[in-house]
Amino acid sequence: MTKPVIEVSELVKRYDKSPRPAVDGVSFTVREGEFFAFLGPNGAGKTTVISILTTTLSKTSGSVLIAGYDAEKEAKLVREKIGIIFQQPSLDLQLTAEENIRLHACLYGLYGYRPAFRLMPAAYKKRVTALAGIVGIEDVLFKPVKKLSGGMRRKLEIIRSLIHTPAILFLDEPTQGLDAVSRRGLWDYIGGVRREYGTTVFLTTHYIDEAEQVDRVCLINRGQIAISGSPDEMKQNMLRRELILDAADRKQLIWELTVLGLPYRTNEHVVVPLREQNAQDIIARLETRLTTLKIQEPSLEDAYVEYLARTEGAAA
Repeated sequence: MTKPVIEVSELVKRYDKSPRPAVDGVSFTVREGEFFAFLGPNGAGKTTVISILTTTLSKTSGSVLIAGYDAEKEAKLVREKIGIIFQQPSLDLQLTAEENIRLHACLYGLYGYRPAFRLMPAAYKKRVTALAGIVGIEDVLFKPVKKLSGGMRRKLEIIRSLIHTPAILFLDEPTQGLDAVSRRGLWDYIGGVRREYGTTVFLTTHYIDEAEQVDRVCLINRGQIAISGSPDEMKQNMLRRELILDAADRKQLIWELTVLGLPYRTNEHVVVPLREQNAQDIIARLETRLTTLKIQEPSLEDAYVEYLARTEGAAA
């Protein structure tokens, strides 16, 4: 069992004049090398939490340790351990794309500053070129950022956050504005970084499918932790696998399901929840000739939507 690299205990953040805390007693840990997803609807407190963890926002109370360092008292040491892809752009528009990367790399002490790319060490030039190829900005590397599209700027921020190979990588909506090919390239690269360096990845995203492969999901809602577990545990707790059936004689099919005492619902097809029942056993007991037969596996997005629907229903 690896040691915790992010430890959050009873974290509270209350903004002035706000009737309730934006973050209200949040506690969780992330272990070294873990791929961790922090999900929640807009206004749930995700961005506030990640801002505190990355030292860009102060907390009201509670404890936050990043790689063993206090995020508030030892902010400089924390920043040396982390890389961040922010939800909002944070580039210098007057510099070229490469100059933004070079400045970042030199501020982290990776290389001595040189006034031109051609004067930088070969290791720097090789790494920048490789990263630019991965996310697809090699053709604009030496253009001013102010002339780049939003998608290109997003890709540049990705390179900048990875240039120093951080121990912990915070991804706040990292693929927002990226096309499908660039999204896949980014995730392939991050997977390689995790395998090679054991990098811990902390993800927040609106693309729930991107969290399917994480080790653990933590769902925050109304400033509090609602559910935590692996994607499979989330799906099992919220949803069940379903058997999708249909027949030319749908009435006969429904009659058989009723006689067998099997619950079902109808929409486009006939849907039988798979609880303790085995799909093959159900099919073997049916005599009606089927025109549709498939097993529906729930996705993490299905579980997420179901949780929000239940929450809203309970609040109403």
